[in-house]
Amino acid sequence: MAGALFRPLTDDDRMQPQSADGGSMADAAATFIKPNDRLTSFERLEIYNRQYWFRILGCFYEDYPGLRAILGERRFRRLAREYLARHPSASFTLRNLGSRLETFLLAEPQWTEPRRELALDMARFEWAQVVGFDGEAKPVLDIDSLLGCDPATLRLGLQPYLSLLELNYPVDDCVLALKKRALRGEASNAVESSSPKAKTSGKLALPRREKVHVAVHRHDNALYYKRLEPEAFRVLAALRDGAALEEACAQALSSGREMDWPAVIKDWFENWCILGWFCRRETP
Repeated sequence: MAGALFRPLTDDDRMQPQSADGGSMADAAATFIKPNDRLTSFERLEIYNRQYWFRILGCFYEDYPGLRAILGERRFRRLAREYLARHPSASFTLRNLGSRLETFLLAEPQWTEPRRELALDMARFEWAQVVGFDGEAKPVLDIDSLLGCDPATLRLGLQPYLSLLELNYPVDDCVLALKKRALRGEASNAVESSSPKAKTSGKLALPRREKVHVAVHRHDNALYYKRLEPEAFRVLAALRDGAALEEACAQALSSGREMDWPAVIKDWFENWCILGWFCRRETP
């Protein structure tokens, strides 16, 4: 029955007439579902097959509003169906539906051309929001316990829910614009009866190419994204990849910019500690 339920729907959202082995789905359904006085075995099974797909497609749509805006509804619909057919849900939680989307888009760029790079950035950013919303949180590191540690050997861990993204487009601004447009649309719908001229805004203006560095995280159970200086991004990325504290901080100095780096780095770490980004690094 599970194999039948997971079969992708037809283009008109009905159950496939053939089973996975090429036989008749009606005959297959009759082997484990009885008909009743209103529905055949096939029709009873189709109800569950359709509801399964409507559910996972609905969740996927909710997780990727930015990618949907970039590709358009029709192309996104085709992409969603193909991706979920190739990479069906394999987890107890629907939050993992998009965990393999970036890999899929990298392997098959035809789904996002001619906006491949922008679409990839958006897919990565929106998956980072899923991770940031309910990813694992480890006990926040007590910085006072590090007093006297050797920075040449000290290695810090970063919270699992924190994602560091180096993007070619400012998709964080794009997502904010989408949220504002949605709020305006809700307000317009609320007054539609008294104001027939109220309209939702038109198509979203796509962002221009611009290199940005973003941290996606949560704080006090709320999701945030924070722009980072390129040097700050390199420091955090080095810590994430296992570099010692001294080596990671040297990444900032290697940029060649003339700044009061001790003061700047001190401010960065104070802010990151307040946000609770550091945890103890697990020993391999």
